[in-house]
Amino acid sequence: MEQGPAALPDIVSGVLAAGQALVLSLAVVVLPALVAYLVGTATLDTGVDTEGGVQMRSAVEVATSIWLLGHGVPLTADAVTVSLAPLGITVLALFATYVSAKRFATTTARSWAAGAVTYAVCTTAVAALAGSAPGWSLVAAAPAGLVMGGLGMLLGILARPDAPTAAEIGERSEELALRLTGADLVPATLRLGLRAGTVAVALLAGGAALLVAAWAVAGRATSSDIITALEPGWTGGIVFAVAQLALLPNLVLWAVSWLAGAGFAIGEGTSFTPFGTVSGPLPAIPLLGALPGEDWANPVSAAAPVLVVACGAVAGLYAWRRLEPSLVRWSDVGWVLAGAVLAPAVLMLLGQWVAAGAGGPGRLSDVGANPLVAAGLVAAEAGGGAALVLLGGKLDVVSRRGAIGAGMTGWLRRPDEDADDRAPDRAQVRFDGTPDLASELGFDDAPEAPDADRDTVAEPAAEPDDAPGAEAGK
Repeated sequence: MEQGPAALPDIVSGVLAAGQALVLSLAVVVLPALVAYLVGTATLDTGVDTEGGVQMRSAVEVATSIWLLGHGVPLTADAVTVSLAPLGITVLALFATYVSAKRFATTTARSWAAGAVTYAVCTTAVAALAGSAPGWSLVAAAPAGLVMGGLGMLLGILARPDAPTAAEIGERSEELALRLTGADLVPATLRLGLRAGTVAVALLAGGAALLVAAWAVAGRATSSDIITALEPGWTGGIVFAVAQLALLPNLVLWAVSWLAGAGFAIGEGTSFTPFGTVSGPLPAIPLLGALPGEDWANPVSAAAPVLVVACGAVAGLYAWRRLEPSLVRWSDVGWVLAGAVLAPAVLMLLGQWVAAGAGGPGRLSDVGANPLVAAGLVAAEAGGGAALVLLGGKLDVVSRRGAIGAGMTGWLRRPDEDADDRAPDRAQVRFDGTPDLASELGFDDAPEAPDADRDTVAEPAAEPDDAPGAEAGK
């Protein structure tokens, strides 16, 4: 590993990228609160005194605490702990780190490590200065900052033009596993299944976002009544808008759980599922007016899990179109299905876990979806849809081969496809429409199937240029 002055530019670039990202994301949260306080003070014409300075500092501390909450650092005030992370702030911090790393960091492990450590140290310092994370909450700031900074830096560095692609990283990981263990721990078919499962999750998240938009339109009257009753003014309205945008990704993830049938809760004793709604007193937040009411639980909504199965079917089609059907074995189908189930399970488990938490004291200590139930249902339903497509495609290939064996090749198969029957019985994975049999599945050294024509037909001797038929052979 390179040491000394030559390593300094990499380390400095990582430190600068992480520091800039942290300052930018923190400013986006703190400045609106500060502006709202200053405008409110000017409107009331209370003058500037010592008490006003204390209130200004309090506003900054509250905004900083909300920023920390978006990083997974619980907020504690008056013996009440709030752990519900506003994922909008999380996305903001990741995006700021991603952009800074892509622009300033170098494509080295040193730059990534320096950026991740810098972000963790700065997050801990902000938590200590804010004073809203005493005790064990302050201890959580360092690992939370390390995860956030490390992930954002990694995404930004991998987005640089000189960074390796995801396919190259997969191939290098496979080669490393082969050298260390002598076994192919992550075969190409499993990687294909993981990508297919990610496609299913992306489609499901898009459908959930559309569902949240429909909920917002249906509940606009309730949200309007809440805003009218609060009378926040235009400065308070801006603060409300920012706060609700910060919680919008949480609501999208809860909508995913709703589609899968697991549902979610906004307080103890409440339940929002496509099969029924049990509501109760809710905080006066306009965004909560968009929650599905009792009219959203009907025979049509009860079929919502079918949409998750459909997303899985699209993922299965995505994977099948990247396989060579004549070379697919049953074990290959199993690997693809394993990836198509594993990716939604892991992504939903993490997503629902970070989107849930305690939103306040008492009954608000339980907000969000059950991570295990939601992840299990999404994985089972999406995996079932993928299985329908993959197993159907494999059975179709088996039936076609059976028909060929019965002498029905005249209309089932073209003559130029006979060569596929002599290929090794392995799944050929195609990426970007081009065959990649050797590099992805590693059977370059597989014995070539005997070719009867090659064994029986001798190579003709070269004819002189003036021999008969030479012109026709040119």
